[in-house]
Amino acid sequence: MHEVVTIETRGLGDRSYLAHDGAAAVAVDPQRDIDRMLDAAATAGVRITHVLETHIHNDYVTGGLALARASGAAYVVAAAEEVGFSRTGVRDGDEITAGSLTLTVLATPGHTPGHLSYVLREAGGEPTAVFTGGSMLFGAVGRTDLISPDQAETLTRAQYNSVRRLAAELPDHAQVYPTHGFGSFCSATPAIGDSSTIGRERLSNLALITDEDTFVRNLLAGLIAYPRYYAHMGPANRGGPGLPDLSAPRRADATEIRRRIDVGEWVVDLRQRRAFAHSHVSGTVSVELGDPFATYLGWTIPWGTPLSLIGDSPQQVSDAQRQLARIGIDRVEAAAVGPVGDLALGRVSAYQVAGFEGLARTWGLNAKVVLDVRRPDEWEAGHLAGAVHIPFWELERRAGELPAGETWVHCASGFRAAIGASLLDRAGRRVVHVDDDWERAAQLGLPVTTQA
Repeated sequence: MHEVVTIETRGLGDRSYLAHDGAAAVAVDPQRDIDRMLDAAATAGVRITHVLETHIHNDYVTGGLALARASGAAYVVAAAEEVGFSRTGVRDGDEITAGSLTLTVLATPGHTPGHLSYVLREAGGEPTAVFTGGSMLFGAVGRTDLISPDQAETLTRAQYNSVRRLAAELPDHAQVYPTHGFGSFCSATPAIGDSSTIGRERLSNLALITDEDTFVRNLLAGLIAYPRYYAHMGPANRGGPGLPDLSAPRRADATEIRRRIDVGEWVVDLRQRRAFAHSHVSGTVSVELGDPFATYLGWTIPWGTPLSLIGDSPQQVSDAQRQLARIGIDRVEAAAVGPVGDLALGRVSAYQVAGFEGLARTWGLNAKVVLDVRRPDEWEAGHLAGAVHIPFWELERRAGELPAGETWVHCASGFRAAIGASLLDRAGRRVVHVDDDWERAAQLGLPVTTQA
């Protein structure tokens, strides 16, 4: 009997897998911090013989090459992909043997042109599982516009046919193990559920319950903005990334923190967003450490800008550093830990936090700017009448477009609004951070509209 161990990376909405027969194992789509995969193999008492990539990833820096080197495994990547390292190139129909396990390669282009899936079976038996990467997700598919807008329609049609191929060639009971679909922006639409089989996908997957033209039209029309840092992931993965350095960053004192802020570097405060609003080192940026941390920091920071961190503890800094390494931010210039007063050299800032109730109570009573920092698709689905829309990742560059006056910043939950409020505070504006759920705006009677 075989076992599939799931290694989840919630902050990026991805999963990696270790499939083994009790002795030999294959690792599928490992993340950059390979210690988690090595620990899983050690716990199971198995040897990793192959590391499999379903595709050249666009949402994270792979740990595949580093894991293969660390474990002595073969690194399996599509032969059609141009890469800067030695690998075991495979094509449609090839078979990989690991102990009693056999994995058959299926070409499933769509999410990327060279995308592969791997069908798992034991000792010549029927397929029991398939690792689908960004092809067939739970009720959904991987997005098809990350390579080039010009290729999006062609890849969307390929995606449709790839998912249908999986459904045609595999039995209903085969388990489906996708890499994306758990909050990743690599998913074209939200995935459904936490597990699935081919049989279940026949009844629910977008590519299996609609005709091709309808599927293509609806998928392309529904694609939303994705993080800017994705542009850097493919080139990094084609180059063959090594292990990140997760050793503790150099400790910075208050003087160094101030110097870095004054020359325009980013110093990010990892603490809870309300604690930041109450008191923070002037000029720092609030990105609360949590599951979406790396995605939103990587989306917002100008790529390549020197980055330092402030945290409550060395562990908090270490956790942030691990998340950042997954998206290729390998170098944290410095880190500081401790009370704000010890790090600020007397330059402490604060701003007000309110909910939509506070905004409703003062609506129309005094001049204010209401700033919505959500994605364009969220804005188009409904926004406050008279609000200004600047997505959070464009705010640093476009802050000068805002009218004068106190600015109330909101998103859908308060997380992205905290980033936006801190950027405006850093720029010297008077802000109020609306830390609340968007659904409450309409419930409280605030004027929600879809008009431009």
